[in-house]
Amino acid sequence: MRRKARRGGGKQAELTIEGLGARGDGVAQHDGRPVFVPFALPGERARVKLTGAKSAGYKGELIELLSESADRVEPVCPHYGPCGGCTLQHLAPEAYRTWKRQQVLNALQREGVRGPDGGEPNVAELTVVPAGTRRRATLTAKARRDGVDLGFHGRESHVLEHITTCYVLRPRLVEVLPGLSNALRHLLKGGESASVTLLDADNGVDVLVRSHRPPGLDARQALAALAEQQDLARVTWLPIELDPEEIEAEPVSIRRPPFVHFGEIAVEPEPGSFLQPTAEGQTALIEAVTGWLKDAGGPLADFYAGCGTFTFPLARYQPVHAVEGERAAIASLWQAARRNDYAGPVTAEVRDLVEEPPAAEELDTFAGVVFDPPRAGAKALARELADSRVPTVVAVSCNANTFARDARLLVEGGYTLAEVRPIDQFPWSGHLELVARFHR
Repeated sequence: MRRKARRGGGKQAELTIEGLGARGDGVAQHDGRPVFVPFALPGERARVKLTGAKSAGYKGELIELLSESADRVEPVCPHYGPCGGCTLQHLAPEAYRTWKRQQVLNALQREGVRGPDGGEPNVAELTVVPAGTRRRATLTAKARRDGVDLGFHGRESHVLEHITTCYVLRPRLVEVLPGLSNALRHLLKGGESASVTLLDADNGVDVLVRSHRPPGLDARQALAALAEQQDLARVTWLPIELDPEEIEAEPVSIRRPPFVHFGEIAVEPEPGSFLQPTAEGQTALIEAVTGWLKDAGGPLADFYAGCGTFTFPLARYQPVHAVEGERAAIASLWQAARRNDYAGPVTAEVRDLVEEPPAAEELDTFAGVVFDPPRAGAKALARELADSRVPTVVAVSCNANTFARDARLLVEGGYTLAEVRPIDQFPWSGHLELVARFHR
């Protein structure tokens, strides 16, 4: 395997790759500093161009592999490399699963979090979500002279890879891409770009376009025609400069309201709403959360509730108070609750959980709590939970490092980390979903 180095400065070195970093880069050592080399695997010998020397280490550009790991396999996607969506298609499945589970153990070890018996935390084997099942993605569209590129940026790059296939996305989303790229020619001119969020909802594809200029008549007609041809559920537009909380999405074509199911309840998400990226991963998370909390014997709280991913499955067993900072998400949740006669078992509240977390005294009224924060974690909430008397806490996270920090706060407050289940909703990448149970 040979790769040409880019022209310009930067010294070269022959290095032995010693491990994999948290983002999937090979890690070597040079002059006492780590070197992070994308596309390299442990045990390989490589010629590397060194760039970006800092106290934290070098970035390394792989020029040539001098020896290959037995765990190296041929990537399946023709866009692999220039597309920054995947970073580890070249790693054999068994080695990949072992590495990904180890990321959780490493994060907990750094924070000093132990298991119930004082030993290694109880981290289950990785639950593998199949490739080709991702139902939600945000792509970039950029106008060029003879059309519009639609795809993903390269890693740490402004270069956009126009994709014609994707082994991560559901096939239905891939089918939409050519027609969508063609329709966006009527919106984007002269190097302009837009953000495009796609959701393969349970009854059709939902498309949200965000750009600097609103679509004119030609663009609206092209997008509406695309919706008709592709049987899209909804197409909406938002200005890219504004927070979606500040303005409602402008409809371009609504053939039917899209919906997703949380348990037995259908919810209509607002355009661009956060959802679990795969239905299969969502099911695994719901099974864990409900299994741990359904017999709590009292009211439950769902913090960072979103549109109700865990609220509605839990409300079959216990009353649930749903708390979320985004008004649009709570509006979708409450609309579904009222429509399905869940307005009694479910209550809802809009609250900034970073700036205004519930005090420990408020939390003491709940028999169990689940929280599913963004990647930054739930530090403020975890501190209050640590001072509370809530018997069972379930944490859902998409960031092992911030989860481990929050877990340390809970353990320091008297909780025991009973178990962690890692769920791979982001195949061939360093991202990982997990769900964990704490008890007093």
